[in-house]
Amino acid sequence: MLKQRVITAIILLAILLPALFYPSPVPFAAVALLLIAAGAWEWGRFSGYDRKASLLAGLACVVLCAGSWYAGLLYRPLPALWTVVGAGWVLAGAWLLRSGVGAWAKIPRPVRMAVGLFALWMAWLAVAQARVIGINFLLSVLVLVWAADIFAYFSGRAFGKRKLAPAISPNKSWEGVWGGMVGVVVLALAWVWADGRVAGGVASLYSRLADHGWWLLIIGVLFMAAMSVVGDLVESLIKRSVGLKDSSNLLPGHGGVLDRVDALLPTLPLAMMLSAL
Repeated sequence: MLKQRVITAIILLAILLPALFYPSPVPFAAVALLLIAAGAWEWGRFSGYDRKASLLAGLACVVLCAGSWYAGLLYRPLPALWTVVGAGWVLAGAWLLRSGVGAWAKIPRPVRMAVGLFALWMAWLAVAQARVIGINFLLSVLVLVWAADIFAYFSGRAFGKRKLAPAISPNKSWEGVWGGMVGVVVLALAWVWADGRVAGGVASLYSRLADHGWWLLIIGVLFMAAMSVVGDLVESLIKRSVGLKDSSNLLPGHGGVLDRVDALLPTLPLAMMLSAL
């Protein structure tokens, strides 16, 4: 299993890193589109559809993303859209987690499919827009999610006693959540300090928030860290509801695409919302 995980990670990095650091945002947006389309195929399975319908879901996601790309949305400020999407994630995530595992099965299949495709479409548009803004900005969002997860893992292993959501994800603890939040605050402060040493570079999300007050920086990164946990828990809830361990086996050793990007689905639009506002 470890060997598979390492090989898959190396292959993904060999594809993603050149696309990320290419001078134009086009290669990264294209690679992200393919990954999101694969996630849409997995979402079809989550929604209870067969293989053919799931493939159509992936194709529909490609059409939505490519259409918004063709319309030039990657280069337009969309504060109203990001505010609506961000609020939708907060409200829908809170309702679903409060309602429990059984709530997912009660939602009509077409609604499940439509909501999922919209969330994936918005995640792609957000990550593509973030890359258009600049590599430093995009990395500050991605690394926040990864840091929250890493700090939460080690904090949970060391201090975890109180379960966060035992019916959804038994391994997560409140101590892990607090550790993740401490980690992202330290990360944000260090990143702002580093931004200040680089003249003329594209500002990170952290520096943009700090420009309007350190209090906004702290609140913003804590909010995003909390929503990354929500994204993770929502996917775990859905998998438990439909009886799946992984979203697919597309990424050997890692599960599926949704297993890797679940925490990013809410945080990417929220990052664009905070930046736009």
